[in-house]
Amino acid sequence: MQLIDSIVSRAADFVAIRRDIHAHPELCFEEVRTADLVAAKLESWGIEHVRGLGTTGVVGIVHGRDGGACGRGVGLRADMDALPIQERNDFGHASRHKGKMHACGHDGHVAILLSAAQHLAESRDFDGTVYLIFQPAEEGGGGAREMIADGLFEKFPMEAVFGLHNWPGMPAGALAVSEGPVMGSSNEFKITIKGKGAHAAMPQNGVDPVPVACQMVQAFQTIITRNKKPVDTGVISVTMIHTGETHNVVPDVAEIQGTVRTFTIEVLDMIEHRMREIATHTCAAFGATCEFEFERNYPPTVNHPKEAAFARQVAVEVAGADNVRDQEPTMGAEDFAFMLQDKPGCYLFIGNGDGDHRSVGHGEGPCMLHNPSYDFNDDLIVKGASYWVHLASKWLGQSRP
Repeated sequence: MQLIDSIVSRAADFVAIRRDIHAHPELCFEEVRTADLVAAKLESWGIEHVRGLGTTGVVGIVHGRDGGACGRGVGLRADMDALPIQERNDFGHASRHKGKMHACGHDGHVAILLSAAQHLAESRDFDGTVYLIFQPAEEGGGGAREMIADGLFEKFPMEAVFGLHNWPGMPAGALAVSEGPVMGSSNEFKITIKGKGAHAAMPQNGVDPVPVACQMVQAFQTIITRNKKPVDTGVISVTMIHTGETHNVVPDVAEIQGTVRTFTIEVLDMIEHRMREIATHTCAAFGATCEFEFERNYPPTVNHPKEAAFARQVAVEVAGADNVRDQEPTMGAEDFAFMLQDKPGCYLFIGNGDGDHRSVGHGEGPCMLHNPSYDFNDDLIVKGASYWVHLASKWLGQSRP
C-alpha cells in the first residue's frame, strides 16, 4: 500500500488519540468531549474549523496552495458517536463509562481523518479545499441529516463527499467499493391489535388478538415472496410480539414490532402500503381493529457511479488491485445515506481484519460490529489516512466534474 511517510512516522500519536476516544465514549448528540478533542487538534495544526453543526459536529477547512481560490472542494466524513453497549474488553483503553462503548469503530474513523487532516494542513499540495466532516449521531440519531439541515453543504460548498467505514472479516487494509446500493434503508413498525378480553375458557365472549397477530406475521412474508420482483431486495423482520399477562385470560391487546430494510425507496413504499393493508384487513376479518405505525429512519445508502468509480481507481492505485474488491451490499443502515441524497459521493469499506489484533484483554466473542468484544484495528489508521489524502488530492487535481 502507498503509505505516506509523514503519516506513518506519527502513527503512535494517532493510536493514542484513538484509544483515548475509545476510553471516553459518548452517545449520539452527546459527543462534547470528542468534539473538543477534534477541535483542539485542528486548531493546533492551524486548521480553520466550525463547530455546532448537527449539535456537536465539527467541520475542518483545509485550503490548498491557492488558498481555495479556485472554488473547488471535496468532503471527507468520519462519525464520532458510540453505542449504548456494556464493553466486555478489559484492556487499558476499555470504556470508562458504564453502558457506553465504541463498538463500531467510530473512534478509529475519527483518528483516521485527524491523521489525514494533519498531513493535508502541512503539505497543502493541492488546489481547492478539503472539508473534514466530523459527524455526530450516526447510531440512530441521524446526525448527517441534522448537519445538512444546519447548512453543511451551503456553508461548505463541495463537489462530492466520501465516507469510510471499517469492516470486520475483510483483510485488514483491503478496500471494498461499488456503485449503487451498498447499505439498506432502516425502518421500524409497531402494530397494536385491539381485541376484546375474555376468560380463556370462554373465548367466544371475546375477540382474541393472539391469532390475529399470528396470521398477520405469516401474511407479511407474502409481501416479500409475492408482491415484489424476486430480484428486488427487501426484508421484513418481526422481532417482538407482546401480549397477555396470564394463562387463563384472553388479552385485549397484542403488539407487533419489527424492522423493514430495502435498497430502494420504491420497494419500501410498496412494503409499507401492503403491510398497512394486511394489518387493517386481517384485523377486520377477525373483528378486531389496529393502530399501524411505520417510521422511516435512514434511507438506503446508494453510491453514485462516477464517484464510486473514482474511489475505486484511487483504491487500486493506493492499495493495489489485489487489495480492492467489490462491496457486498448489506442490509445494515448508515446515515451517510442522507449526504448521498444531497451530494454526489461514495461510501466504502476498509477491512478491519479477523480479530487477531485483539491479542490481550479482549472479551469473549467475535470482533464484529456492535459486539461488546469489538475493538478497532489500529493498523488501519495509517492506511485509511493515506487513502484519504490520495483521494482528496486526486479529486481536486482532476478536471472539474
